[in-house]
Amino acid sequence: MSDHFVDRNRLWSRLDAAVAALPEPPPTPIAVVDLDAFDANATDLVRRADGKPIRVASKSLRVPALIQRALARDGFEGVLAYTLAEALWLHEEGISDDVVVAYPSVDVAALRRLTSSPAAAAAITLMVDDAAHLEALDAARSAAAGDVEVRVALDLDAGLRLGRQHIGPKRSPLFDTADVVALARVVHERAGVRLVGVMTYEGQVAGVQDDVPDQRTKSLLVRRLKQASMAQLEVRRREISEALAQVTELEFWNGGGSGSVEATAADAAVTEVAAGSGLLVPGIFDHYASFEPHPAAYFGLRVSRKPTSTIATVHGGGFIASGATGEDRSPIPWAPPGLHLTGLEGAGEVQTPLTGHPAALLKIGDLVWFRHAKSGELFEHVRDVHLVRGESVTEVVPSYRGCDLVF
Repeated sequence: MSDHFVDRNRLWSRLDAAVAALPEPPPTPIAVVDLDAFDANATDLVRRADGKPIRVASKSLRVPALIQRALARDGFEGVLAYTLAEALWLHEEGISDDVVVAYPSVDVAALRRLTSSPAAAAAITLMVDDAAHLEALDAARSAAAGDVEVRVALDLDAGLRLGRQHIGPKRSPLFDTADVVALARVVHERAGVRLVGVMTYEGQVAGVQDDVPDQRTKSLLVRRLKQASMAQLEVRRREISEALAQVTELEFWNGGGSGSVEATAADAAVTEVAAGSGLLVPGIFDHYASFEPHPAAYFGLRVSRKPTSTIATVHGGGFIASGATGEDRSPIPWAPPGLHLTGLEGAGEVQTPLTGHPAALLKIGDLVWFRHAKSGELFEHVRDVHLVRGESVTEVVPSYRGCDLVF
C-alpha cells in the first residue's frame, strides 16, 4: 500500500472526526480547509518567490479569513482582486489598503464609488489595456462629480508568439512595445489618472500541468514551451520596462502565478509575483515539476443512496470548474481513496454515483471527501468554511457568499 493511499485514508478519518465533534452536523456540502497544509503551502510559496513579495490572488481564495491569514505572513503584500466591487469591499472592511484589480472594470456603479472616494482611490489600482477603459472611468467620474486621481496599471499580453501562433490566455491587446508605450503616454497625459504599474500574467506557464505521469510526451512538450515562453517574455519585459522608463516611473511590475513563481521571480523586471491557487492546491495543480502539492481544501458529501452493493451515491457534488470543459474540470473523489465518478453521470447537481472498491463499504450517511478542480470556485457553493487543524475544527468562517457577497 503506497504512502499516498495511506495518507488519504488518514485524511478521511481525520476530517470525519473533525466534523463528528461539532455540536450540530453541518449541512452538505461541508467545505473544509486544512490549516497545516495551507500554512505549509504559504511557506513554500515564500521560499519559491526568493525575496520578492507575493500579492494574494483573492479569486483563488474567496474567503476573507484566508486572505487575511495569508497577508499576515511575512512575504505576502497586497491583494490581486478580480472585480472592482470586491476591491472596494476589501478596502472598506480594512482587509487591505493595497488592492490591484486584475481585470479591466466597466462596472459603472463601482467606478462611480471609486471616483467619489479619495481613500478608495488611494488604495485601489485599476487595470486597463485600452483607451476605452479610461473613457469609462471619465464618464463615471463625471456622473459621480468626483475629483480624485485614480491609480491605473497596464495589463500586457504575456503569451508566447511562435510565428503567427499565439500560446497563452487571450487577455490584453497590448503585445508590441510600441503599443504599450502609446497607451502609457495616453494615461500619462490624461488628467485624473496616474500610471503606477504593469501586469504580465503568463498563464501558459503558471496554469498548465507539466508533469502528468501518464502523459510524459505531452508533459515534456509543455515544459519546453514554458521554457521558450519565459525566455521570450524576459526579453519583452526588459525592452518594455526600458521604454516605459522614458514615460514614467512605475511602482510595481506584477507577474506570474502559483505555477510559475520561481521563474517569474527570477525576472529582473518583475517586482512582485501573484499567487492564490498555490495556497489551497486544487486538482489541476497536482502535476507540476516546479513544486510539490499539499492539497488544503476539500468538500464533504454524504452517501444518500446505495443503488447496488458496489455503488455509493452521494447527494450533490456537481461543482464543475470553469475553463475548457473536460475531465480535469470535474471534482475529484479523494477520501476514501479508490472511488471514481461514473462515465455516464459524472458529478451531478443533485446526485453523484461513485464506483470503486470503497463504494461497497460505504453506508448511507457516510461522508466522502472531494477536491475541487480549481481553487476558490468551491466557496461559491457554500456559506461556511470549516478551518481544521488535526482532528479539530478550530473555527467556522464565512466565504464571500456567507458574507452575502457575489462578485
